[in-house]
Amino acid sequence: MIKGRIERIAGPLVVAEGMSGAQMYEMVRVGREGLIGEITRIRGDRAFIQVYESTSGLSPGEPVEGTGGPLSVELGPGLLGTIFDGIQRPLPAIKTVLDSKAPGRSIFIERGIRVSPLDRQRKYHFVPAKESKVEVGGKVRGGDVLGFVQETSIIKHSIMVPPNVSGTLVRLAPEGDYSVEDVIAEVEQGGKIQEVRLYHRWPVRFPRPFAKKLEPREALITGTRILDTFFPMVKGGTGAIPGGFGTGKTVTLHSLAQWSQAQVVVYIGCGERGNEMTEVLERFPKYKDPWSGRPLMDRTILIANTSNMPVSAREASIYVGVTLAEYYRDMGYDVLLVADSTSRWAEALRELGGRLEEMPAEEGYPSYLASRLAEFYERAGRVVAQGSPERVGSVTLAGAVSPPGGDFSEPVTSHTMRFIRVFWALDTRLAYSRHYPAINWLLSYSAYVDLVADWWHKNVDPSWRKLRDEAMNILLKEAELQEIVRIIGTESLGERDKLVLETARLLKDGFLKQNAYDPVDAFSTPQKQFMLLRMIMSFHAKADELVRQGITVARIKEALGRLYAEMARAKFTVKNDELQKIEELERAVLESLETLKAEIL
Repeated sequence: MIKGRIERIAGPLVVAEGMSGAQMYEMVRVGREGLIGEITRIRGDRAFIQVYESTSGLSPGEPVEGTGGPLSVELGPGLLGTIFDGIQRPLPAIKTVLDSKAPGRSIFIERGIRVSPLDRQRKYHFVPAKESKVEVGGKVRGGDVLGFVQETSIIKHSIMVPPNVSGTLVRLAPEGDYSVEDVIAEVEQGGKIQEVRLYHRWPVRFPRPFAKKLEPREALITGTRILDTFFPMVKGGTGAIPGGFGTGKTVTLHSLAQWSQAQVVVYIGCGERGNEMTEVLERFPKYKDPWSGRPLMDRTILIANTSNMPVSAREASIYVGVTLAEYYRDMGYDVLLVADSTSRWAEALRELGGRLEEMPAEEGYPSYLASRLAEFYERAGRVVAQGSPERVGSVTLAGAVSPPGGDFSEPVTSHTMRFIRVFWALDTRLAYSRHYPAINWLLSYSAYVDLVADWWHKNVDPSWRKLRDEAMNILLKEAELQEIVRIIGTESLGERDKLVLETARLLKDGFLKQNAYDPVDAFSTPQKQFMLLRMIMSFHAKADELVRQGITVARIKEALGRLYAEMARAKFTVKNDELQKIEELERAVLESLETLKAEIL
């Protein structure tokens, strides 16, 4: 065990001497209180340590002790439904410990407190796997499923051989109740017995291995119309939500976490304000999972690392979250990780780089900002997991970006755009006009449209791509016409151009706008999204036919009467027979236009 002593302290950075033999990214205990730290640079016998707790009160000469291993997380049953800080310390358990010492004494985490991430007392019912090719006396390797425990009401937790263990299975525990510390299997590896428990540890900065990476093709349904229809995400994809203050980044991430089709959600509050994380902590335990009807926390892990917590822990929280996501991916689950926000994480890199006296690059960020972002986003993907039975899982990454003043040319946003394939650009102008979600359809893009088209055609309707492209063209044409309208007014436009403006208005009010807090409008099924889009585009096609025959747009709107307004309100159709009601409205609109055509022509 390497032991040194503190030489000097610079905020979250501590320089220790006498650390010969220490390794990069080794976790250490700093000071008499044993603060958690990680070695980020070594020069001779000096180690530069970023400490994940407040360094106030430390003094030169205090001991520094190496642990012999990198910063790692505990992976096992009990993760779901728990709230961790940035280095996987369970906040409810910490509060229990502090209250037992002195109830109500402090609302802050004490320095040096040690609490196991997983509850050592709780028992889980372990059932050996029948479908896996695992038997005593046979060979096992990393990823082989030994058995299962029911972690929550909706998640069956696979107990897997750790990735770095392989050999002959000597013993497998029978069905029964076990704690995470109990040995449920023994594997002979290189003449030594490796004990396998319900949990194992894995270093956060090293991606978990997999057998094969697949091309993501299945749409990740979020229930938000502009995302699913115009700028779709796939299971195993990467996306970013950049936007200025007040544009709705956090609300959009909440909607993704609550309504998305992912089976497991990891929500990282990475450096945002405490009140935003408080909203998550208050709301999420009350939400119901729309896909199973069970509490949302039964499939959610929260990592709370707000702006008033140590900056170095903010940097680590991203890696902790993505490692937890990869663990559930290896079980065969589709995992969504949302990070709010990667800008605050990048600011932590900038501050730590400054403390290390590194040469700054653009706007003071370290020169390795782009490579760190790439390392994070490349851990997304849809994979075939290691071991038997064969399992396919995915990790989808969606990170909010907070560019100062909404400037998308700043380094974090511009570098992020290099590594993602979905860009949901939030617009301050739309937000101030109360158009939510304030996603700008002219700046946003998705590189997955072609990949998800097959899914939409098989599961919803073969005409999805055609209608989606037609609607997108109308929105683009409307943006061009608005420039003309600002100069010479609407009256100088031709009737077909006026129809484009009216259809675009219907698309914006009746399709793109969505109320995240309305019980009916907060979530739209893919079928409802398609029906709403088809209704608006059917109106446009029929009205365009009439306009080309000399009928004015004003006359068309007059003929439709209340039906025109009902098209914009159709998104609020309640779930009972909603598709049938929208179809009836579409039929009534087309019949009214056909009657108008017969009357005039």
